Amino acid sequence: MKKILFVLMCLFLADEVAAQTPYNVVFILADDHRYDAMGFMNKFKGLKTPNMDMMAAQGAHIKNAFVATALCSPSRATILTGLYPHAHAVVDNQSPVPESLRFFPEYLKQSGYQTAFLGKWHMGVEGEKKQKGFDYWVSFRGQGVYYNPTLFINGETKTFRDSSYVTDLLTDYTIEFLEKRNKAKPFFIYLSHKGVHDGFQAAKRHKGMYKNLTFEAPPSMFITATDSAKYLDLWKEKGNMKSQGGYPVNQNDIPNWVRHQRYSWHGVDFMYHGARTFMDFYPAYLETLMGVDESIGTVIGYLKKNDLMKNTVVFYMGDNGFSFGEHGLIDKRHAYEESMRVPFLVYSPSMIQPATQVEQVVQNVDIAPTILEMAGVKKPANFQGSSFLPLLKKQNIAWRDRAFYEYYWEYDFPQTPSMFAVRTDQYKYIYNYGIWDTNELYDLKADPYEMNNLINKPEHKQRALGFRKEIFEWLEKTGGMQIPLRPLGNQSRSDHIFKGRY
Repeated sequence: MKKILFVLMCLFLADEVAAQTPYNVVFILADDHRYDAMGFMNKFKGLKTPNMDMMAAQGAHIKNAFVATALCSPSRATILTGLYPHAHAVVDNQSPVPESLRFFPEYLKQSGYQTAFLGKWHMGVEGEKKQKGFDYWVSFRGQGVYYNPTLFINGETKTFRDSSYVTDLLTDYTIEFLEKRNKAKPFFIYLSHKGVHDGFQAAKRHKGMYKNLTFEAPPSMFITATDSAKYLDLWKEKGNMKSQGGYPVNQNDIPNWVRHQRYSWHGVDFMYHGARTFMDFYPAYLETLMGVDESIGTVIGYLKKNDLMKNTVVFYMGDNGFSFGEHGLIDKRHAYEESMRVPFLVYSPSMIQPATQVEQVVQNVDIAPTILEMAGVKKPANFQGSSFLPLLKKQNIAWRDRAFYEYYWEYDFPQTPSMFAVRTDQYKYIYNYGIWDTNELYDLKADPYEMNNLINKPEHKQRALGFRKEIFEWLEKTGGMQIPLRPLGNQSRSDHIFKGRY
């Protein structure tokens, strides 16, 4: 009996120690990865992402993940601060980072973690300087380049000239950090890839992999098409469109800014001002994604081989989505699904049951509080997000049922207006702010491609007014009633209509 009690006590103490041992965390961020561009989503026929597929099959797929702003710097600042963009004030890609902001890795360091940042910083100071909260630093300036990058490595500068591929280099330095770390301390790694930002360039081993992949035009691609539009031999019904893909189209209530943007830097008829063709950049995007998927596999493979996976959580997420012709647009910024919705996977064999599907609305403002809870660190009082750790563990808790979105007009890309949005399980309301244009209301269950704007339907008037009220109540509650302004910009690149006029 004494032996049995002794064994039970040992097991109990072992569980207690395990429960008190903070998790190692690896957070992998991709750039411009849309939510459905993963093999297991079956959106892009022939696309292979075995490591993302494994994370979803053996871990958790957060199906309704959204960013608060679909733009690099604001999204990254939200991840690091647990604040909405209007609260942290990094509202575009040129805004400086307020010195008062604290990044959640600072709290991890204070709790004994070793911390590493590798990759694209692209927020305020341009990447070469080690940022607060990180012990180990590998980064590059701005957007960086895919081949032969100049990296800033813990205060040293190194330029690669041997056709080195940036995704592979960042992965290699991640493994180097793991090899050289203090093994007595828990670690946090933030691996921030350049891929798959535009200017797509795949690793040499992946080039041409999807050159024969058939592109299926999204139903909304031609709803703004005019007689002079580029049809790319993808659309057969060039008449008066009343429906597309079996879904109704409301031609009368498409916002004018959406119509006009079709022929612009971020429109399918003049994308990047003619520097690239649509049918070229589509396979290049998917081929570039292969390097990111391999990076995930390399990191997880190392963790497994070195018996680290049992006490490590791996996150994979996109900083924002990306349009492939929906509404005649490419890229991001707007509040349509393909822009504000992102892929989000979490893998941890000791914490998360295989094939877990999280249906609740999770946003990037929730990343910081979740990781801090995993580390046993108390959430700061100013955080505006919440920990979704209970959702990963399939626990029933009170949780939000809607996502809020904000985007602020940029001098650099004047085609897209400031906008605010609220998205529930069924409806999305978009408030196009500061322009003489129509707002938008979509029933996502009946109209998943957002082609039938209900804003002028009498039966939806009160619903639209209610959503608008919710947006401003949210902004007021979270300190967002002052729109951030910035005096400088680079209009010359993207404005082909008013270029040179000041």
